[in-house]
Amino acid sequence: MNQLEILAPCGGMESVQAAVHCGADAVYLGAKELNARRNAANFDEAELNEAAAYCHLNGVKVYLTLNTVLLDSEFELAGEVLRSACAAGIDAVIVDDLGLVRFVKEHAPNLRLHASTQMSIHNLEGVRMLEELGFHRVVLARELSLDEIRRIAEHTSVELEVFVHGALCMCVSGQCYLSSMIGQRSGNRGLCAQPCRLKFSNGGNENALSLKDLSLIDHIPALRDAGVTSIKIEGRMKRPEYVAAAVKACHNAREGMVDFTLTDQLSDVFSRSGFTDGYLTGKRGPQMFGIRRKEDVLNMTGVLKELGRLAAKETPRVGVSFAFTLKAGQPAVLCAADADGNRASAAGDIPEKALNKPTDAALVEKSLQKTGGTPFYPENIDCDIDEGLVLSISKINLLRRAVLEDLMNQRSAVHQAEYRPSGQASWPSIQDAPEERPKEAFHWRARYDRFEQVSASALEQLGYFSLPLSECVRLFLSEDMTNEAERFGLPDMRAFLDAYRDQLIIELPRGMFGGNQIIMGQLEKLRERGITHLLAHNLGAVWIGRELNYRLHGGFGLNVTNARSLEVYRRLGLEDMTLSFELSMLQISAMEKHLPAGILCYGHLPMMLTRNCPIQTAMGCKDCGRKFRPLVDRMGNEFPVACENTCAELYNHLPLYIAEQPERFEPLAFATLYFTKEDRARCDELISMHLEHRKTDQPATKGLYYRGVL
Repeated sequence: MNQLEILAPCGGMESVQAAVHCGADAVYLGAKELNARRNAANFDEAELNEAAAYCHLNGVKVYLTLNTVLLDSEFELAGEVLRSACAAGIDAVIVDDLGLVRFVKEHAPNLRLHASTQMSIHNLEGVRMLEELGFHRVVLARELSLDEIRRIAEHTSVELEVFVHGALCMCVSGQCYLSSMIGQRSGNRGLCAQPCRLKFSNGGNENALSLKDLSLIDHIPALRDAGVTSIKIEGRMKRPEYVAAAVKACHNAREGMVDFTLTDQLSDVFSRSGFTDGYLTGKRGPQMFGIRRKEDVLNMTGVLKELGRLAAKETPRVGVSFAFTLKAGQPAVLCAADADGNRASAAGDIPEKALNKPTDAALVEKSLQKTGGTPFYPENIDCDIDEGLVLSISKINLLRRAVLEDLMNQRSAVHQAEYRPSGQASWPSIQDAPEERPKEAFHWRARYDRFEQVSASALEQLGYFSLPLSECVRLFLSEDMTNEAERFGLPDMRAFLDAYRDQLIIELPRGMFGGNQIIMGQLEKLRERGITHLLAHNLGAVWIGRELNYRLHGGFGLNVTNARSLEVYRRLGLEDMTLSFELSMLQISAMEKHLPAGILCYGHLPMMLTRNCPIQTAMGCKDCGRKFRPLVDRMGNEFPVACENTCAELYNHLPLYIAEQPERFEPLAFATLYFTKEDRARCDELISMHLEHRKTDQPATKGLYYRGVL
């Protein structure tokens, strides 16, 4: 079994050095732009070259983060960053945007691809989709349990990476829009302002969106046994001392040692009311919540100096094997080799006959042990020395310095990845892509939260309508529909449902943590009933839809923000796409649409997808259902929360409304009204208001369509 990789965060060169000194096997860092921590110091081209050379000299890999969604205007900049990464010999790029994946495959086809946690991969099906697309590694969602991670590892050959320490977001990575909607600072573009750390009250907990920091250091052996390849530390915006302590703690745990003094110091240097392992252990609940307290800040001051010494202490990282030969009448020879296949040799003087004390193996070994100031430590020393010969220590030292300098030069040499200014993408799994679909006439859609919101008069005016999978199962697969028919005043419920099934799109949940075999079984039965359309918010859902031969529609959770991404999803067989609601209407209008594209035009937009319910801490889960209970911010705004499929959704307190400007819909194939807590009469009224492009007299927001994000 390969050794479990320790992956450290680096916001600057001091953190790189701290990570290397303390035992990291790899580091991840960002360029000045296009990464999910744009507020970190990050690395320009010269600094990137320096960091890569230093790490490679010390046997440490370097992964570059390109883990934001991109706008069409940013691909030229992406090309420059990618060219710099190839020139520096970066070992892999961590990406989020499938449009960027296509771009990397076109321009740097030999560069390894790691899927960022921003891709929201939280099930085996999502991993399989990325494996098909050529990814070497997947960073799994932080919300998975150990058993769920193990099940994924057992059924894939892709490397799996798991976060083990650092800040823990309330929301599944890649599915949070709270910061962008409140202040235009998008977490999906690396500028999250962390509004979730402010006060949100559920009637009991005043900080119901703020989780304690994650720490799985005690679970590192179990993660290794579960099949994890790499353990990742969060913290590119934290100090080098934090990086040093976290790396050292992980290193000790990997070796089977728990240094409680160090783990206490790690808690002191940064935590929020301590740490949590609730997701990994499956013990989710109130105990996972915490904030940055005054005592947390005060505790940090005392340990920074001590941890600074830990960060500065240079420890040799690279084992080297020496072979020393001393023969009569021949120059002395020293050879050295490292585990990466680098070899060096140097020839010295011809030895003389010894007058008193001859050179022996003990004397040579003493000299070769002195590797200070280099990244090397002697792993093995072989000596072949004839008797009665002498070579001075100073000359042996010269040989040692010569071979080690040669090895250092070899290790520091840049092994550039190929970068093509233009190229052809290689997509072996999706070469037989469907033809580009012609532009369709604009039509309206409605997404209903439950069937009781639906009316026949509304469906007559819609192109498509969607219902959650749970509602479709209840309506189409129930044995006895009598009660349902009476409830909705429909004499023939089956006939009503069958009449509109060609318009119906089944919406799979954004959160699909396990149980997907049950979902697939339900979908197979619904397919037999003649329902053929499926809405996918994550890559696992895309994989499921393709496996079951559904007609696929892309949801907003896929975070599509550029034309290249649309082209990739077209090649994957999707028929249309709901674009990210973080785009402005100007950006949407200018986008080249390889796939019919639409937007959400109305609704309390989903702000967060979380696996730890913020309402449960006060209300409990009994009889919760989808009752849209309020979470109140510091301004008194009520954000509805509802649960589905073991996850909770937090919705915006104001509904989106942009119906009064019909010209805004011209570049689109469709617009969807996203109904949540509205009753049937209000849904029908809102559909009429949109058809007639009327203004609303209710409090509403235009979202980001006229503001955009930073």
